[in-house]
Amino acid sequence: MNDADQVLDDPVGQSLGGRHAHLARRLGLAATYLTDVATFSAVSTDPDAKDWADLAELLGPGAFADMFSCPALPPSDWELVFRLEGRQMIWPGGGLPDRPGSESDARVVELDADSVPEMLDLVARTQPGPFWPRTRELGTYLGVRVDGTLVAMAGERLRPPGWAEISAVCTAPDARGQGHAARLVGALTARVLARGERPFLHVAEANTGALALYERLGFKTRRQVTFQGFRTP
Repeated sequence: MNDADQVLDDPVGQSLGGRHAHLARRLGLAATYLTDVATFSAVSTDPDAKDWADLAELLGPGAFADMFSCPALPPSDWELVFRLEGRQMIWPGGGLPDRPGSESDARVVELDADSVPEMLDLVARTQPGPFWPRTRELGTYLGVRVDGTLVAMAGERLRPPGWAEISAVCTAPDARGQGHAARLVGALTARVLARGERPFLHVAEANTGALALYERLGFKTRRQVTFQGFRTP
């Protein structure tokens, strides 16, 4: 790790305090995204009882707090909803990842607000991770259409300074095996690098297919992470 990577230790907090501040709700040092954008929440890097109390007040009683990769644990009266082992991967630099040629790339399109119903339907069928009606507002989302039907997509989610997270990579079951995921990740990587930023991503340890794809494209593991979600008292 180096100094440029340090913001990736708190990607949610760094995003909510920076590029995504306009999509944030805050109380004290606690923050979370607006409803229907994302459920990710953040506290200070060394939270105390007040930070957790502020987050509980911000979210409301019995609410879901997706703490993402935050290593700190909330008070014992917060109910654990899930815990999932994963890893954080980064683009190490250099050229663009190997991806299909320009003829295939011509099918990659930018997804606008009118595409949200199709995006939500694709997410429901493929389960790539949290995605809500306003998640598209976090960054650029690209898709592949075949005969007018959205069959694959990927986009930008967390945006700590100097970085852009690639997320929501998914392909309809009947369109898999055609390189759509590699095509979309490659296209997003090119866009992020063109802005002078670096791509990174998160993946569940059990998702061996996605891990193999990202490693083949050139992404390297930065660190192991544990994703956790809780319910407020």
